[in-house]
Amino acid sequence: MKLKLSIIVAALALVPVFSYAQNAPEGVVVVEKGKGAVRKTGKVVVQGAITAIDEATRNVTIMGGGGNEVSMVAGPEVKNFAQLKVGDIVTMTMVRSLAMELKKDGKALRSRVENSGAAQAKPGEKPGAGEARSVQVVADVVAVDKKKGLLTLKGPERTVELAVEDKTMLKDVAVGDQIEATYIEAVAISVSAPKKAK
Repeated sequence: MKLKLSIIVAALALVPVFSYAQNAPEGVVVVEKGKGAVRKTGKVVVQGAITAIDEATRNVTIMGGGGNEVSMVAGPEVKNFAQLKVGDIVTMTMVRSLAMELKKDGKALRSRVENSGAAQAKPGEKPGAGEARSVQVVADVVAVDKKKGLLTLKGPERTVELAVEDKTMLKDVAVGDQIEATYIEAVAISVSAPKKAK
């Protein structure tokens, strides 16, 4: 039995400053379907080159491939600021993933578990940082409207209604089943020296 829920992952919203510095973002969506499970992943990569650095104010100006420039202040959380150079490439990668698995006649307790973590550049390296967050939820199927393509899930904190694109994908889902969902969101920002011309 396959659970073929059509999960609409929201458009990958970019941090506002980088939305101006982007160079034709690369978007990748991967959908994997297995026995009783479906996973959808989206990835966006944006880049810009540093065009100016004001060491006194820690202001950095970044230009994207479209010629748009944006200035931002690198706060004290940006380690190794002195390693930044004009011409360096700033890359931001965002990944969002949602996996859902159907548990027929589920008996697990409804639950919600959140985890998060962060990393920063080591001393002497170019500035960089990463942050990840995951949420795992077990929810009860409390309603299935196969005609309208709606699935209602009751979790430990709230009840949500999901729209399913292809209504026939709900044929194996019934009230009393459970859905185990894992959502992961990760952002990484790195700085690298420009490639040397050959």
